Amino acid sequence: MKTFLLLSTLTALFMASAPVASAADPKPYPLKTCVVSDDELGTMGKPYEFTHDGQQIKLCCKSCLKKFKADPAKYLSKIKGS
Repeated sequence: MKTFLLLSTLTALFMASAPVASAADPKPYPLKTCVVSDDELGTMGKPYEFTHDGQQIKLCCKSCLKKFKADPAKYLSKIKGS
């Protein structure tokens, strides 16, 4: 009986601490470059990251955000084509 309780407790603790993927988790960004400028990420400091329609986006800098917002379909197609 003690073994059963111990195993049940350990299983419950493991399940409670395991990360759970949800529909809200964005698709990871697959490129090593900025989708707008094509500059390598990290060359201009920490990349600017955000989520757009369930896709994680990484830009070389926040100033690329304006261009991305002007035509997101253009840049999303670059990501999907990678």
